[in-house]
Amino acid sequence: MYAVDLHAHTRFFHGHRQLGDRFDPLGVRLLARAAKRRGLEGVATTNHDYYTPLDPPADVELVPGIEITTDRGHVLAVGPDPPAETKPGTLTPAEAVELAHERDCAAIVAHPFRNSTIRELEEVPFDAIEVNGKHPRSRPLVEALAEGRNLPLVGGSDAHYPLEVGRAYTIVDADRLTPTAVVEAIRDGRVGARVAHSRFDRLLRRGYRTIHRRKRVIDALEEPTPGVGTPPGEERS
Repeated sequence: MYAVDLHAHTRFFHGHRQLGDRFDPLGVRLLARAAKRRGLEGVATTNHDYYTPLDPPADVELVPGIEITTDRGHVLAVGPDPPAETKPGTLTPAEAVELAHERDCAAIVAHPFRNSTIRELEEVPFDAIEVNGKHPRSRPLVEALAEGRNLPLVGGSDAHYPLEVGRAYTIVDADRLTPTAVVEAIRDGRVGARVAHSRFDRLLRRGYRTIHRRKRVIDALEEPTPGVGTPPGEERS
């Protein structure tokens, strides 16, 4: 069994590709250091709409990936050979999944209840659905969605700062931790989502909700999935 954060970013800013390319080698070292402190064995680099191979840090497996911005929301493609670059908003979710599968990657619905309507697409052959570390209170909704689609749950922190790594992560049942083994475990359902509940994590989430209180983080809480109620104690954040 391995603990892997399947959704993390090497930088805290979007765009500025040339600046990012210079920053990413430092960013991945900071991610790996934070992951190791958290007790994780691996972390996926899923930057927005690009993938750059980076030198793997010691003691932590680096899983290649990309967060594809489709015309309906975000799709994570993680595996040995993710696409190098995608143009934001041009691919449909089905095209993003096809691209991921062509490159031997798993296709995951990222934060299905935040800035996304991908969850409405029943015919797209995703491999898993994500419990996102930024708003784990939506987990009952995500679990119901995954059960209805017969898909496994994975966890990812959606970290843009190293201190956010590991607030949600994935347990991977595999003999060895490699990008290919991660893909196979996801497709076989040998994965599970975990959410960290330390005092630090609770404070971090409280701060996140405060900062983003005016944003529409979980639109499903205003328009619940048919047959699925709002989790007790849930609030918009």
